[in-house]
This record gives sequence, C-alpha cells and structure tokens, in this order.
Amino acid sequence: SIPEEFRAPSKKEDSSKQKAVNDAKAEASAPVAAAPALDDPKDSYDGPPVTALDIRVGRITKVWEHDEADKLYCEEIDVGEEEPRTVASGLRPYLKPEDMQDKLVLVLCNLKERKMVGFPSHGMVLCASNEDHTSVRLVNPPVDAKVGERITIPDFDFKSEDAAPYAENKIGKKKIFEKLAPFLVTNKYGVPEFLGRPFMTSGGICTSPIPEGTVS
Repeated sequence: SIPEEFRAPSKKEDSSKQKAVNDAKAEASAPVAAAPALDDPKDSYDGPPVTALDIRVGRITKVWEHDEADKLYCEEIDVGEEEPRTVASGLRPYLKPEDMQDKLVLVLCNLKERKMVGFPSHGMVLCASNEDHTSVRLVNPPVDAKVGERITIPDFDFKSEDAAPYAENKIGKKKIFEKLAPFLVTNKYGVPEFLGRPFMTSGGICTSPIPEGTVS
C-alpha cells in the first residue's frame, strides 16, 4: 500500500484548507472600523476672533509694591516699544517680587490705560489660575521668545490685514476679552490654549505650572 505521507489529500482536507484561505482573505479585505471622529471646538465656536487680542511677549524690568493697594504690584514691562509699559497686577497674594523680576511674560497690550488706585496701568499680565483661584502663576513664554513678538495660535490667521488686533476702545466697549476668556484655558500639561490649540511664539509653545486652569 502507499505510505500515508505520499497519499493525495482527501477532498475533505482540500475543502477545509480552501475555507481557511477564503476566511483569511475575507478578513483581510473587510473594512477597518473608523475611529470615531472627534469634534473640533473651532467648528462650533461663534465668538469674537482670538486675533482681536494683541498678546505680546514682554519682560518685566521693574516690579514694586503699590503704596496704597495691598494686593497690587506695579510693573514696568518691555513689550518692544520705545518706552516700557506700566502695568498694575493684583498678584501680591500669589507671587513674590522675585517671582516676577526680569521674567518673560505675556501681556495683553490693547487695553485702554486706566488708573489702578492712582497708578496708570496700560495692559494686563496673563496668568494661569486653578479652579478656585487659590493658585495663580505667570504664563511663561519659552526662553527663546522675542520681546515684543505677538503670540499666534495654530489654524488661525495672524498675518493678513483681517487679523490685526482690535483698537483699544473696541476691546473695552464690545467686552471682547470677557467673551473670549472662557475659551482661554490650560490643558492637562499646563499649556495655555484657545479651542485646543496652544499659544505659540517664534521660540515654541508657552507654558504654565497650572494644569486644567484658566488664563486671564
């Protein structure tokens, strides 16, 4: 008789092998389930353009305590103009002068100058804070950022004429910052964002030590 190893495969074996091949082909050609699409918050946003804000990199060149307001610091900040800006910030409960002196910061520059307990304040230093506002820290541009440069945000046009910052009067009268503020947050890594996109400079992204916070 013919040894087992030399016998032709039975029809039953042939059909089971063919079925396995066919199953493998079917599995390979089956469409892969698409990952669920994530909604982009930019698609549903209908507030003022973030380009309305003139947020620039600045360096605090001088900081001192306000003589008549126990919560205010007075600062001189270089934002790339001929003269430094004077800005008052309610940061004394949270930061020491040495936490601010010579530090790079972000400054909202297109705010009208106003007197803060007699001190002329022309701008606002942006900080990150936690939910109950017990911890407030400076938003930090990267060390290679250039003083005076305007921050940008990916997927938003900051170069055309339409992207020019709003005039100071318009920012105040239309309450532009107040409408944008709920969308200025930090992510779980402390990176300040608008609609999930980071604050950028020529030196890279801005950061903060406050995760899942707000920026104001």
